[in-house]
This record gives sequence, structure tokens and C-alpha cells, in this order.
Amino acid sequence: MKKTVGAIYYTDSRLEGHIIIKTCREQIKKAFKGELITTSLKPLDFGKNFVLENRVRSYPTMVDQIVLALENLTTDYVYFLEHDVLYASSHFDFVPKEDNVFYYNSNVWRWRYGGDGIAIGYDGMLPLSCMCANREFALDHYRQRQERIKEWNLDDMSSREPRKSRIFGYEPGLKKRKRGGFSDDLSGTWSSKLPNIDIRHGRTFSAPKIKWESFKHKPKNFVEISAKEVPGWDLNKLFKIK
Repeated sequence: MKKTVGAIYYTDSRLEGHIIIKTCREQIKKAFKGELITTSLKPLDFGKNFVLENRVRSYPTMVDQIVLALENLTTDYVYFLEHDVLYASSHFDFVPKEDNVFYYNSNVWRWRYGGDGIAIGYDGMLPLSCMCANREFALDHYRQRQERIKEWNLDDMSSREPRKSRIFGYEPGLKKRKRGGFSDDLSGTWSSKLPNIDIRHGRTFSAPKIKWESFKHKPKNFVEISAKEVPGWDLNKLFKIK
């Protein structure tokens, strides 16, 4: 039987109306035709939408949004989508080979919007926003994270990132327990024909990290190019940057 693939899209609703959100959302509409569940902090006319009311941006809120979306998605596999990532159509050609592995698209460029037009790449740039996995597998993992957050008694009304969440990592499978990670789940990678663009701006949840000197632990094979050199995209035209 052919496996089905859907997507979840979670947003803190802070950039509604911004050209970043509009452009990225339009690209998802063009590139992905499957089942889409969206979770937001304000009502959203995009996919099948669920709203977490009276919540603010925080790591616990994001985890709750992911669980809610995964619970309502009906497909075998799931792409994780975020509001400030430009997804190539070829990103959605991938279907996981194993049901117990978190897969990441490694063809990603990180680009600073409205700055000097710099885009960077390096080995191991594997963001949660470019992950695909078995839906039930992902749901079980994030329910475990929910339980851990309750054990920590974290205040989910705080907009700050909990220190522990940074230590064990946001991306399932990339950091083992012996290194302080959350679990010993497996991870794998694939590379789409054209890259995704992880857009960095003034309201990103995590630190922008767009310059070499911003990395405490220096990445391998760090590459810096101009926006005009990013394969397959005319970023300046898309975002009306002169």
C-alpha cells in the first residue's frame, strides 16, 4: 500500500502580514498539495487550522503546537514546516525509508533578510524546519518532550528559551543522550534537487547565526555567498529587495 505524506505548519503568529510570511506561505501552496495541518496563536486561513489561545511564543508552546498538529494529521509521514522557510518543490519528493528515523533535508542555505544579502551553508545544517518522519514516531517523541517539560515545571508563558531545551537540542535524533541529548533516536539525511532557504530576521526564535564569528563551535566546510548565488532562487526579486 502506498504511504501517505502530509505536513504540519506551526507559527507564533508574530509576523502575520510580513512579506516573509506571505512569500513563504505562497510557495508552500505551490509546492505542496497534500494534507496540511496548521497551528497558530491567532486564527489563520491556511490549511486546517487549530489555534492555541492565550499563549505566547515559547518552547513549551511550540511543542504543544507540534503535538496538536500531529494528533490531527492523518497521514503516515509528516513534513515539519515553519513560517520563515522557503521550501523548494523538490523538498516534497522525499518519503522516509524507515519508520524509526528522523530524516533531515541537508540542502539548506541560511539567508539574512534585509541585511547584506549574505547566505551561508555548512556541514550539519539540519534544522527542524526541514525534517520528515513517520507521523506516529514523531508524535510519540514530542509527547515525551511534553512530559519532560511538565517534570521541569517550566512556565510556558515565558517567551524565553528554556536553557535545558537548548542543551538537549531542538532536532530529534541529532544529539545522543551521552552528549546531553534528549533521546537516542536515529537520524538520517536526504538532499533535495534545489535548496530550501532558512530565512533569518529580527524575530527568529533561535539566534540568527549568519556570520562565522557568531558560532561558538565552528562548523565544518563553512561557505558564505551572496543571495544572487543561491541555486534556483532569485531571493531579491521574490522579496522585492533592491
